Amino acid sequence: MAERRVNVGWAEGLHARPASIFVRAATATGVPVTIAKADGNPVNAASMLAVLGLGAQGGEEIVLASDAESADTALDRLAKLVSEGLEELPETV
Repeated sequence: MAERRVNVGWAEGLHARPASIFVRAATATGVPVTIAKADGNPVNAASMLAVLGLGAQGGEEIVLASDAESADTALDRLAKLVSEGLEELPETV
């Protein structure tokens, strides 16, 4: 299983708008991805309620993971989005 550990780059954490951006991006990868706090249980990254339920704060470490074949590219893109607090999924990493 591939995974990336990153710190949340949005000052407000994964709440409301940033969570929406992240969930849309995770869904757009077409790869099943989970997200978890560093010490928590993984949840579906494509579920808005699950992502909001994490309560991930700005600067807090999260773990993105997937066991799909094309997981590395998807996880790299999502990690960049989260760590830099971007407004949309980067085209290339």
